[in-house]
Parts: sequence; C-alpha cells; structure tokens
Amino acid sequence: MTVAEAVRQRISTRAFLPTPITRGDLADLLATAQRSPSGGNLQPWKVIAVAGEEKDKIIAMAQRVLAADPMGGIPGDRPVYPDLKAIDPIYDARRRRVGEMMYDKIGIPKEDRAGRMMWFANNYRFFGAPIGLFLIIDKRMGHGQWAHMGMYMQTIALLAEERGWGTCMQECWARLRVELHDHFGLDENHMLYAGMALGVPDPNEPVNDLYAERAPLGEVVEFRGF
Repeated sequence: MTVAEAVRQRISTRAFLPTPITRGDLADLLATAQRSPSGGNLQPWKVIAVAGEEKDKIIAMAQRVLAADPMGGIPGDRPVYPDLKAIDPIYDARRRRVGEMMYDKIGIPKEDRAGRMMWFANNYRFFGAPIGLFLIIDKRMGHGQWAHMGMYMQTIALLAEERGWGTCMQECWARLRVELHDHFGLDENHMLYAGMALGVPDPNEPVNDLYAERAPLGEVVEFRGF
C-alpha cells in the first residue's frame, strides 16, 4: 500500500469486528508512529491504550455519566467545535452535510431524534472496536503542539490502514474529560485531548461505506507564482 492509497481510503470507521489486536502489534504501530512530525522534537503526545476489562470499565463509566446528564457539554475552555455559524457558514454546512450522509447510510431519519441520540451513544462504546486509545496532552502546551498532536493521530490512522485496521478519531470523549482525568490518575497539568477507536472494520456495516465529501481544490488552495 502506498501512502496515497492509505490517505484516500482512510475513513472514520464506525463499526468494527471483534477481531483482537495483540499488545505486540499495537506496540509496533505506536513505535513507528513516534516518527510523526514534532516541532522542536517536543513529542507532546501521551497515549493510554485500553482493551478488555479496562475498556469495559470506561464504557460503563461513560454510560453512568451520560445517563445522569445526556445533554452535558464539553467541560473547560477547549470545546470540540467553536461557534461555526459565527465564523463562516460553510463550516457549519460541511458538518451538517456529513452528519446527514451518515444517518442516511444507517437509515435514521432527521425526525427520529431519539434514534440519532442512541446511535451517537455508540461513540462511547468505541463502536465495538477492541482497542481504545486516549490522547493526553500537557495543558501548558501551545497551539503548535496541539497541531502536532493532530499529526500524530493522523500518523496512527495511516499506519492502521496499512495493517488492514480502521480508526475513528473521537473528540467526543472530551465530554468525559473530568471523569477520565480522575480515572487515569493524571496530574494537574495533563488533560485528555481525544480518544480513538482502533480495530478491524466490519465490511458488512453500511456506515462503513460513508466516504465524506471534501471541498474541491479550488476552494481551499491558491497557486501563486506558477
């Protein structure tokens, strides 16, 4: 597989087979991911990988928290999304479009709000993936280091594609940022950035046929001096 092929075929996988991934295979992927770009070689990322009973404990904790406060927001001053409508309507339109594409794939109409909420709750079960990754960053890092964390996550995703695995970036876990901070025993300077589901994609689930649209090149790129 070429890098270009991995980039083109990567999707947010939202249905996984129960096929296990060994600690050794995961460690090999993460060791390779250490070569991800890092300004100043700070390597600002930390990872907590969970599987088996530890993953089940986190899923149970998520169910308890969400049952008590299903509409709760993201704690702190680092929301997953800004006020998209206040920036440029195109961003909100893109987000809404991919959401509608996903729910069309799984056959949940717009008026079935309860059904959509039930589906969204699959995020907090890692969509059935055997492995959950939690990305941790030092809160004292700047915007540049947050960008480097994103590069690291993309590197993991592309390495997973090479191995026939799938991933789903899950910033939704920031909803449980406080609870996970306590669960993992993080110090006061560290916080959860995002989660990631990792495993073998289920090819028979329609949601895994979702291939999100991307803006045409002319909308995002300017060529000057060519």
